[in-house]
Amino acid sequence: MGVIRWILGKIILVVESLTQPKSPQLNAAQKQAMDTLAQQVTLYQFAACPFCVKVRQASRKLGLPLQTKDAKRNMDARKELEQGGGRIKVPCLRIQQANGEARWMYESDDIIAYLNKQATPIIEK
Repeated sequence: MGVIRWILGKIILVVESLTQPKSPQLNAAQKQAMDTLAQQVTLYQFAACPFCVKVRQASRKLGLPLQTKDAKRNMDARKELEQGGGRIKVPCLRIQQANGEARWMYESDDIIAYLNKQATPIIEK
């Protein structure tokens, strides 16, 4: 079973690299706003998880440089995810709120909807 997962993981990563969407052309102010947004969020992921790939592709399409942490290989990231989010499930977006607290969001569709909601006004400026 481990060999099959390894092979599928490699296939997923190859497909991701071959199908990367183009980022939008952003002006300096838009890039700065995207960088500010990117500093507020961190994606906890497994590299070959198809749902994590879906989120990474959506962030690329928006031109949002997401910081990622591999909760499979990085034990510190795994502990952060479990302690902060309450469970080891990926993808999970950690959102640093203005009040200093973190909000943990699971489910790829919810994460993508949140990123779209935050980034679309920046792109449309």
